[in-house]
Amino acid sequence: MKSWWPSKRARAANDAQAVAVAETAAGAAERVLQRLEWTVIRRLDGLLQGDYRTLMRGTGLDLADLREYQHHDDVRHIDWNVTARLQVPHVRVFTEDREMAAWFVLDLSRSVDFGSGTRAKREISAGFVGVVARLLTRHGNRVGALVYGSQLEAVIPPRTGRAHVLHLLHSMERRADPRGAKPGGTTRLAELLDAAGNMIRRRSTVFVVSDFLSAPGWEKPLGRLTQRHEVLAVRLSDPLEQELPALGLVPLTDAETGEQLWVDTHDGGFRKRFARLAAEREQALREALGRAGVDTLELSTQDDLVEAIVRFVDLRKRRVRGGMAHAKVVG
Repeated sequence: MKSWWPSKRARAANDAQAVAVAETAAGAAERVLQRLEWTVIRRLDGLLQGDYRTLMRGTGLDLADLREYQHHDDVRHIDWNVTARLQVPHVRVFTEDREMAAWFVLDLSRSVDFGSGTRAKREISAGFVGVVARLLTRHGNRVGALVYGSQLEAVIPPRTGRAHVLHLLHSMERRADPRGAKPGGTTRLAELLDAAGNMIRRRSTVFVVSDFLSAPGWEKPLGRLTQRHEVLAVRLSDPLEQELPALGLVPLTDAETGEQLWVDTHDGGFRKRFARLAAEREQALREALGRAGVDTLELSTQDDLVEAIVRFVDLRKRRVRGGMAHAKVVG
């Protein structure tokens, strides 16, 4: 009689294959972090000189300053005595809380596999997460992550230390292997943001890392997230998403649904319509992020990660000191 259960030898082979895959992913994460530590983090340590704290603003007990109220400020921080005396609303600015946790809300759907050059958006995402997580954990801060593919696939509780950063990058690397993967349908970023709002209880700094190519409806969950947390949108992009070169007849494939369409890029009218629609979508996205009340760091696959992070930290520092409007940094 034939048995439908796998033999011990087959089970052992499967287990060995699973271990080999896990070790390969872990080794890849180690190589990624080592490369970032040598090429990026060392440069940032010399450039930021402690300004990593501007990435995470807490609500400690020590009053640091008072400034005029801005439309994005938390009304709970209004100092009513000063407001009544000066007849202008003022808010309290507190000393940063070093015990505050940071969360990475990671959109790793199939659209972030795209890259027209040597790097894909997923690699830019991993680089940003590795750099910021390592900078924060080196100073005792804890980092956690929510990982989304076609659905919420992993929740990594906040911890500190290099081993934890490796675990986070390992989780991203396992999700990154597209071989044999089937299209999973349209990204529903609203589900990821709702999950983040429900799971992240304590006030934290939240990095939403995504290309924001999603089904509509994510703007309100993002706005609700900003009411409790300090939220920063890290928007991933590629130049080919904005403008098509004249390459002749080429296939365009939707990475998430698998739908394929052949287009003639020699057609100047088609390229103009593509660029116009891309510009309209870009404008709509920036307006949506502005309405949600988040700062935005835009990272292209052709950007220098060090320069983008330094400019972003500098702009946020000036905003904190001067009460500027929401920051948008193009890398």
